[in-house]
Amino acid sequence: MRGLISQVAALASLAVMACVAAGFADEAQPVLLSVGVEGAAEPAAQYTIEDLRALAPVTFETETIWTTGPQQFTGVPLAVLVGRMDVSSGRLVAYAVNDYAVEIPVADAVDGGPIVAFERNGAEMSLRNKGPLWVVYPYDSNPAYRTEEVFSRSIWQLDRIVIQP
Repeated sequence: MRGLISQVAALASLAVMACVAAGFADEAQPVLLSVGVEGAAEPAAQYTIEDLRALAPVTFETETIWTTGPQQFTGVPLAVLVGRMDVSSGRLVAYAVNDYAVEIPVADAVDGGPIVAFERNGAEMSLRNKGPLWVVYPYDSNPAYRTEEVFSRSIWQLDRIVIQP
């Protein structure tokens, strides 16, 4: 029996090495965020973590009602994502991985406004810790961002945005 287990382990090891040699082990990054227009068959844009990092992310520090003390968030300004879609009015329906949805007015997508955060305190966020993406407003920078209405737009575990012009 021990010999059979050793042979199976050796064959499995060879299969893994063959996949690595063929380039199959180097899988592409998963899509974290899809952005599309309501009614379209396919999303207009899909972003991996590498794609999001390439969109000139910003970092700010703010306190939230869900965390303790000041937190540092890094992410893509919502204004950048909306700008890439050439949208100037309407609303965004942001969905979490469990299909929970919130509506965010396109008017919120301004310079110095909310970001689609992919890091908190210098580390990527896990699904368990409100990640991998979280819409975060700079709550401390503007009293208008410290309202129940804005807090309700701060969706975590974000995975898609549907634009309703």
